[in-house]
Amino acid sequence: MRVWFLPDGSGVDVSGGTTELVVMARALVAGKGCVETTASAEASFGGTELASVEVVSTNGPGALIRVDMEHRVLFIEGDRLGLTALADEVRSIAEMNDGGHQHIEYFPGHYYLAAGSVPMVVTSPQGGMPSR
Repeated sequence: MRVWFLPDGSGVDVSGGTTELVVMARALVAGKGCVETTASAEASFGGTELASVEVVSTNGPGALIRVDMEHRVLFIEGDRLGLTALADEVRSIAEMNDGGHQHIEYFPGHYYLAAGSVPMVVTSPQGGMPSR
């Protein structure tokens, strides 16, 4: 799995194989875990490649997506409802039969993301755009 942080306000870009995304979803459901990422030879386009995704259960409310640049970690922390809702989205992306991606962004009244969450794009294992 590759995780890039783009400091221009674009947020975080997550891509990986089906198994890697399912492992991330399982960590979210469990409310704990660390998913290591792989180094990439791809151009960074001014972004920073993150070394891991760490999930921590808190009292919430909701799920907070944030980046620790010092340790190059994508932190996802939150209550059971928020983490489970995010896990459902990640799992559905992992199971796509065609290319595509999902933008996961906070807006006032969002049903599971907490205010202050950085935007995140999760790309299908089949690629970023549908082939049809």
